[in-house]
Amino acid sequence: MHPPYTPSDAVRARVLARQGRLLAHDAIDAARSALLVVDMQNYFVAEGFPAEIPAAREIVPAINRMARAMRETGGTVVWIRTTARGALERWANHHRHMLTDARRSARLAGLAESAEGFRFFSALETRAGDLQIEKIQYSALVAGSSGLHEILKARGIESVLIAGTATNVCCESTARDAMMLDYRVVMLADANAAATDAEHAAALDGIALFFGDVMSVDDAIARLEPAAGRMIA
Repeated sequence: MHPPYTPSDAVRARVLARQGRLLAHDAIDAARSALLVVDMQNYFVAEGFPAEIPAAREIVPAINRMARAMRETGGTVVWIRTTARGALERWANHHRHMLTDARRSARLAGLAESAEGFRFFSALETRAGDLQIEKIQYSALVAGSSGLHEILKARGIESVLIAGTATNVCCESTARDAMMLDYRVVMLADANAAATDAEHAAALDGIALFFGDVMSVDDAIARLEPAAGRMIA
């Protein structure tokens, strides 16, 4: 498990100088918010798989707790998976030049939609009313990677709460693009995981400094404002 995230004095000072308070979200309007759970599939989470991040297994309870709270308050839950479908066409240079032959072959085979690696990690509490989408690239919101932006806009989503793995790769990429598309961003520190503590903390610092709020799942749940007729159990 990564240590609890606490911004350094330098990071706190810069955030306060920019926006006058440490967190921009005093409240999270559930009806206009979506939890985006990124890449919690066997290829990245389960023991023995090629891109396994062991810490990702430890954040599953926090993700499940956040998902339950979102459903109970009328928010949207979106489970996002990386697919190999279209990867060589959409993202050719990454596969040609930034991966060894063995790594490229393992990635394409392991993330094929028929592969065990593509499946969600079994301990995740996905539900029938949740949304599931596939993305091709690190960010789910970069043009051409998925239809997530259109889905969120159609639902009137303003704030996105981001969880999953890896903190500093697909989660951070999605968070940055979300902010640039004018969503309000919350990075859930204890519901993200990276290969090392240092990578995890550095990514959270970068989000806090320029792209959105960084808070714990408990802090996010405490700020949730239920949609009409809903309340947290």
